[in-house]
Amino acid sequence: MATLPPAHRPPGPRGHGHEIHTLAEFDAALARPGSLAGHRIQSVDLTDRTFALLTAVTTDTVFLGCPMEPEAAAKIRADGALVFPPVPELPFDPYRARLYTPEELFEGIAEAGYEETPDARAYAWFGRTRADGDIFSSMLRALHDDAVSDALDEHLGGARVVGVMGGHAMGRGTEAYAGAARLGRTLARTGLTVATGGGPGAMEAANLGAYLAPHADDALPESLDLLSKAPSFTPSVTDWARAAFAVRARWPGGGDSVGIPTWFYGHEPPNAFAGHIAKYFANATREDGLLARSTAGIVFLPGAAGTVQEIFDNATPNYYGSRGAPTPMVLVDRAHWTTVLPAWPLLEALAADRPMAARIALVNSIDEAPEALEHLGK
Repeated sequence: MATLPPAHRPPGPRGHGHEIHTLAEFDAALARPGSLAGHRIQSVDLTDRTFALLTAVTTDTVFLGCPMEPEAAAKIRADGALVFPPVPELPFDPYRARLYTPEELFEGIAEAGYEETPDARAYAWFGRTRADGDIFSSMLRALHDDAVSDALDEHLGGARVVGVMGGHAMGRGTEAYAGAARLGRTLARTGLTVATGGGPGAMEAANLGAYLAPHADDALPESLDLLSKAPSFTPSVTDWARAAFAVRARWPGGGDSVGIPTWFYGHEPPNAFAGHIAKYFANATREDGLLARSTAGIVFLPGAAGTVQEIFDNATPNYYGSRGAPTPMVLVDRAHWTTVLPAWPLLEALAADRPMAARIALVNSIDEAPEALEHLGK
């Protein structure tokens, strides 16, 4: 039987234990038997580790976007390592090993405004390349999104995640926004990890509530008052985001939650209250990933086409059992979901005589949602 050359052999040991994301992890791996063999080294600057790379065992090692000196790169390739080099002048890291933070995406907003932030630059790049037919650009987007999914799985490992879905148009200063913030705070205080679509409106409100969960109750109304001075991300994303960072500065050390936005809807900026942000180029990947990871159930607030889509994207695997046992679904605002956009009658008809029938509920008030979610999860 022919023997495959080293670079084309099946990959060696895999799993989070063989992923290296920092220089400290790199140095620790060097001290173990077998050195770096079979590891995946992801977006670590190795320009100061030339001697280590020249002497390390790197058989079946994969280097993803790791800057290094040319002589080190030549040696590890000769060993049979697979090297994906950094891509110059790209406004994002396609090999990133961790989720984004609000500070990272909005870097520079205090001085120069939103248009100069990494988030805005990545969206501008996407706008230039999304329809140019260049396979290199589409490959970079796919690499990035896969890396983000991997980081999201690592971050959420073992967490009980509850999704909160709702429209981006819900304005700061409204009772609906305040209700969504109370919902996020209540869910977080019960030990659940709140996950949203990561954008403005209802999504921001739920992430805000989770952020303020460790603080005293009066932090929420005071925050709502501060935010109401910039009620929408239009006409100025800069003013909208700066108001959020002012709240974060007033109440530092907030609770964690997850936002999962997309550059596909680039006119909707990510919100600054999600502690960890998984931002995608491909909206379909983002939508499916958000729903699939909401293992403790989903609360659907009043929304429009996007929220309706999310209801039935979630109902389908619950109907077929393709992800296992159905997860709870709570729809909020009876009038909205039975009259304005009558999704509830169709959902109820689909659930009839199926296991998911015991996992759906329609409530009038947003303040009823946490109890309904808990009841459905029993």
